[in-house]
Amino acid sequence: MKRANWLIYTAVALVVLSALLYLLHFLVFRDAHHIFVYLLGDVAFVPIEVLLVTVIIHRLLSHREKRALLNKLNMVIGAFFSEVGTDLLKSFISLDEDFDEVRQNLLVKNGWTRRDFLQAGKRMAAYDYTIEPTPEALVDHRAFLLVKREFLLRLLENPNLLEHESFTDLLWAVTHLTEELAHRDDVHGLPAADYEHLAGDVRRAYARTIGEWLKYMEHLQRAYPYLFSLAVRTNPFDPAASAEIK
Repeated sequence: MKRANWLIYTAVALVVLSALLYLLHFLVFRDAHHIFVYLLGDVAFVPIEVLLVTVIIHRLLSHREKRALLNKLNMVIGAFFSEVGTDLLKSFISLDEDFDEVRQNLLVKNGWTRRDFLQAGKRMAAYDYTIEPTPEALVDHRAFLLVKREFLLRLLENPNLLEHESFTDLLWAVTHLTEELAHRDDVHGLPAADYEHLAGDVRRAYARTIGEWLKYMEHLQRAYPYLFSLAVRTNPFDPAASAEIK
């Protein structure tokens, strides 16, 4: 309410000041015709000024700010894959018996174009993630994710993540899987319905991690070629991956 009153007072003060200046102009030059000619010209230019300032310039500035913010968010995404995502993908792949059918879609090369990344993303979006994790695999996932739990929660505290909806969905999927496993002291001998529920949580995290990994690799290729080179050489989907340059 106070802010609204302040705006009203400011607007009134500016209008009064403008009227006083026009009055001063008339008292000095005694030329009302000149005043109205320029006043009409100024008013006629207002719509164009609104177009230039609020539509074109504002959008350009907003676009630049959004790009800068997304670049910062990609640093957060990089931290996620370094700390959690890459190892999680390796464990998911080991449970996916059909993965060899789509492995080629994820063997990113230095010469990949934007079209290659888009096609790979579409193919993986249509892939049937049918992995059924064993109780032993769930135990391993539980141990790993509980160690990374605090790290995941710190990432979720970043308010800028609202600008990156798909990565936020990935974090929620992985965090949800962590919480589900944390609430079960023993994943052996679970009811079939509960086991299927956990399998669905794993598949959701698996699919979203792959999707974000592809987007992150495309960003590295465009913005940080040296980081992209290392990421290609240590590709978690390449069984022959090695950081050594041969």
